[in-house]
Amino acid sequence: MIYIKDDFLSQDLIDTLNDDKNVFHKVDTPGKSFWVKLPSDDLLNLICDKISNLENCYINPVFAFIREAKEGQDNDWRIHNDAIIEGQQPDRAAVLYISEDKHEGLNGTAFWEHKLYGDKFKDISPEKYNKLLNEDANDLDKWILKSIIGHKQNRLISYPCNYFHSKYPNEFVDSRIVFVIFYKIEK
Repeated sequence: MIYIKDDFLSQDLIDTLNDDKNVFHKVDTPGKSFWVKLPSDDLLNLICDKISNLENCYINPVFAFIREAKEGQDNDWRIHNDAIIEGQQPDRAAVLYISEDKHEGLNGTAFWEHKLYGDKFKDISPEKYNKLLNEDANDLDKWILKSIIGHKQNRLISYPCNYFHSKYPNEFVDSRIVFVIFYKIEK
């Protein structure tokens, strides 16, 4: 299940996050570069508490960061799922749109169906999964766009980690800043 919560944080906190002058650092991974910064413990704890209240259960964060995409940086489609993060298998991922929506046209988070594997990770071998990420992640001929949840400042979306997704579109002129968290649900 995918859910959306608008006005997730106070507007003052969103403004503070947008005014944060800490630099985004380039992180290189196999075949992909990201520009990120780590959230403060206070911000992470606040977001975890708010998600726990929404889901009526305790959530345990696996990994979280603030990510920036803009013209000339982070402009691949990289359709993927988040089945393994930091050596763990999280249950869910959430994206909080921090920046204002300055992009003309539809943008946000897209959910995709792979023409061979379907709309989510279904226990394919690590070799096939790595091949999918390396060979299919930017080949739109191998995917069917299923839905897009629109970018709206201070909107949180949460979805199962095994769903194939990407940012939409793949390139932005102005800075697109999001908070991303992967988490496990504790019963």
